[in-house]
Amino acid sequence: MNNLTIGNRIIGPDRPSYLIAEMSGNHAGDFSRAVEIIHAAKEAGADCVKIQTYTPDTITLNCHNDYFTLGKGTWEKENLYDLYGKAYTPWEWQPKLKEEADKVGIDFFSTPFDLTSVEFLEQMNVGFYKIASFELVDIPLIKAVARTGKPIIMSVGMGSPEEIKEAVDTVKGEGNDQLAILKCCSVYPAISDDMNLRTIPDMMKRFDVPVGLSDHSMGHVAALAAVSIGACIVEKHFCLSREIENPDSSFSMEPAEFTAMVKDIREAEKALGRVSYELTESEQESRKVRKSIFVSADIKKGDIFTNDNIRVVRPAYGMHPRYFEDIMGKRAAIDIAFGTPLSEEMIEDFT
Repeated sequence: MNNLTIGNRIIGPDRPSYLIAEMSGNHAGDFSRAVEIIHAAKEAGADCVKIQTYTPDTITLNCHNDYFTLGKGTWEKENLYDLYGKAYTPWEWQPKLKEEADKVGIDFFSTPFDLTSVEFLEQMNVGFYKIASFELVDIPLIKAVARTGKPIIMSVGMGSPEEIKEAVDTVKGEGNDQLAILKCCSVYPAISDDMNLRTIPDMMKRFDVPVGLSDHSMGHVAALAAVSIGACIVEKHFCLSREIENPDSSFSMEPAEFTAMVKDIREAEKALGRVSYELTESEQESRKVRKSIFVSADIKKGDIFTNDNIRVVRPAYGMHPRYFEDIMGKRAAIDIAFGTPLSEEMIEDFT
């Protein structure tokens, strides 16, 4: 499996998780708020801030028949064109937002939704790309992004194994092996029952690329669980406050929540550590409190060892408990006081 390399950062198994704050429409049409989101994401511990590059006209048609009306969910009965008009990030903002991200020292990338947006982002010289779950089947778009030769993070929500393989093969077929995919439940917000995070290790084996999680659930339980089973990327929608209404706010994470998630993920990564049977310094000390064989009553030379005068107890200064049955019935070589850790020289004919 090839790791993903973004700048100086290597992303893959056994590496620190790459944490993405997705701005999406949380700027609510205010450029200064978009800038503030970048700063807040950096302060919250995000590795990267992501935007989306589309306009209503590049992503759908200005048509209001039933085909373009959404069903149940967060955006029930919304017209697609009107919804994207509320949520999109004006293109004239985007070079300025990248400059701001560069200034504060946070990675910046975008999701293109058509060929014109790829061309625009190439002019901006973005370092890497995102493919959204809904675009998993847009093979011409995936080809265009892959041909840039830049790293790609691709969400695969709603994708069948065959569709995911086709998209992965498309990227690799263009000579681009810098790819990671994200497990994603493309429902907003997602619920735990629908997330099926155990798919992540299977995806790693099946598609032989680094795998992460695009998480639309509330809180960060799913993110922690995903990291614990191998996810190396976590993406969460990020807002300044869910009180600032926009199409994405209801399922986005506020700065304090994102900060808590980052802290818990980093602690979880420390706990996951590596495959090791070595004792830590603390465990070496704790070993002294393991069990061993002690004299539990005063013994005279020549007395027979029985359950009445020796026991397996804590701490560990006596003989190993494995010898307990071998000692039974043998005689004491010396007088031994109550509370003495038993040793071989105290036992007659012990071999």
